[in-house]
Amino acid sequence: MQIDLRPRINSSTVHNWLRNISAAYLPGSSSPLLESFASQLLTHFRKWGHTVKTIPEGSLDVLLTTAVFGETVSWRQAPIFTARKRFQLQQAPTLFTIVHITPDQLAEILHHFEAALAKEAPQPDDYRFPGLAEEAYKTLHEQGQRGGAILSLVRLLQSQTMSIRILLVVGDDQPVEAYTFDLVGAHPRSLASAGEAFYDDLVLRIATAVSTHEITDHEVVGEPISASLWSKLSTPAAMREAGRQLGLRRFFTEMVNVAHLVNVPSVPETVASQYSEGCFATWDASLGALIATVSGSARPVHKYNLGDDDLAVIVGVRPDGNGAQVRLVQGKNNGKPSSEAVELIQMDSGLPRVKLAASEWAGSGNNTYGKLEVPVVRSKLHGHRGISSYNPLEVEHVHLDTPYYHYPVSCSTQAQAHAILSAFARSQALTNPGDGRQVVFTVLPGHGVVIAEKWVRGKAPFQVIWEHIDAGDLQISSRIPQGPFTYRRDQHGKMVLHANS
Repeated sequence: MQIDLRPRINSSTVHNWLRNISAAYLPGSSSPLLESFASQLLTHFRKWGHTVKTIPEGSLDVLLTTAVFGETVSWRQAPIFTARKRFQLQQAPTLFTIVHITPDQLAEILHHFEAALAKEAPQPDDYRFPGLAEEAYKTLHEQGQRGGAILSLVRLLQSQTMSIRILLVVGDDQPVEAYTFDLVGAHPRSLASAGEAFYDDLVLRIATAVSTHEITDHEVVGEPISASLWSKLSTPAAMREAGRQLGLRRFFTEMVNVAHLVNVPSVPETVASQYSEGCFATWDASLGALIATVSGSARPVHKYNLGDDDLAVIVGVRPDGNGAQVRLVQGKNNGKPSSEAVELIQMDSGLPRVKLAASEWAGSGNNTYGKLEVPVVRSKLHGHRGISSYNPLEVEHVHLDTPYYHYPVSCSTQAQAHAILSAFARSQALTNPGDGRQVVFTVLPGHGVVIAEKWVRGKAPFQVIWEHIDAGDLQISSRIPQGPFTYRRDQHGKMVLHANS
C-alpha cells in the first residue's frame, strides 16, 4: 500500500516509492524525555498509516529501542544480535536505537572530540570510552578527521549501543533537535521547533530507510574469461594505477573495521565485518564489460594497492534488478563486486553510446576491430567524499531528484542506484556530443560523490578525473552535505558549495 502524503507534507520533497511498514517498540534504558518521545513517534507512525505492533512478531520491518547517552549495551542483550531469535521473527528487522543526550552533554562531547582531533597524532587516552575496543581510538580519530567531531560521535554511539541506525534526541525535558545516524555516517538534523512536523520528518526518514532494499545478490553468467585473455588486457593494470593515483590524492577514506571498535564474538548477519571506503570501475571495450573493484565487506580491499583478486567483471544487471551479472576469470579469486555494482553498470542504460576508433581505445587490450560502440562514460568513481567547488567550464554537476536531498538513502540500495541513473541521464555533457566538458559528478547527501569520466584520446582511465583534481577544477572535500545544498558562483567563476541550514 502506498502512503498518502498530501494531507501533511509537501509531496515534492518525499519519495513516491515509500510503502507502509510495520514497527514495534522494545524499550531499553530510558528517561522521561525518551518515554515521551517514543510515544509521540509511535503516534505519528500510526498517523502515516504504518502498523505499530505491541510486541515484535512475525514479519517486522522496524524495531525501535532506547538508550541513554554514556551507557553501554552488552552484545548479549543487544537487539541487533538477539531480536530475531528471541521473538522468532521471519527476518531481521532494521533496528533504530533512540538515544537521549542533553544539550550540555552534546556540547561537552563535541568539544572533547574537537580538542582530540586538533592534535597532530591521535592520543589513545582521548578516545577511551566504556564498551570500546583498545584499538578504537584509531577509527574514532580517522573518522573525525574525515567528517568532524560529529562523525567521531556517530561511531562512538554506534559502538556503545550496538546499533547502526540511531536517532540522537537532544534535550533536557523536551526535545530540541534530533540527528539521524546511519552506516556511512550520515547525520541530518531535524528541529523540534517544527512542531508536529518534527515527528513526521523522523517517521519519513525511517520509512525511507526501509522502503528500499539492497541489490547485492549478484549472479554469475556466461563462460569464464580465460587467464590468457585476462593477462593481455591493459585495463586491470590501469585500474591498479588509478587506485594508486587516487590514493596519492587521498581520495579514499579508511575502512571501518567492526573488530577495531568493539569486542564481540561474531558479527550478526545484518552487519558486515568492515565497511568499504568506496569503489570505482572502467569500461573494457574488448570484454564489453566494466572492470570494477570487489566488495570490501568480506575482506579488506585497499584501493590504492589493488591486485587482480580485487577486481571483478560486471556485464549487466539481473532481470529482477536485485544484483549485478558478473563473469568469472580463470585463476582468480573472483570475489563479489562492490555493493554499488548495480549503480555502476546501470548508469549506462540511461545514456547514449559512442563509437571510438581503435587508436582511442587500444588501452583496453585490443586494437584490431576498428570502430567499436561503447558507453559514453568510460570510468566511474564512487567515494565517501564531497565536492566543495568546481569549475563549470570543465566540470558538470547533475542534480538528483528532489526527495533525495531531503530524505537521503543508503548505499547498495535500489533507490540509490535509481537516483544515480536518473541524475546522470540528465547530463548535458554526456548526452550532447557538442559539450566539451569531460567530467560529470553528483553529490549524494549524507553519503558521498559519484564522478563520471568520458573517453579522451591519449588518456588512461581516471586520468582526466585526477588531472581535474590537480588543476583545481574539481575540489575534493572531506565534508559531505547532509541535506539540500546549492553551488554558487564566486568572483573567480568557480561554483562553491553552500549547504542549506
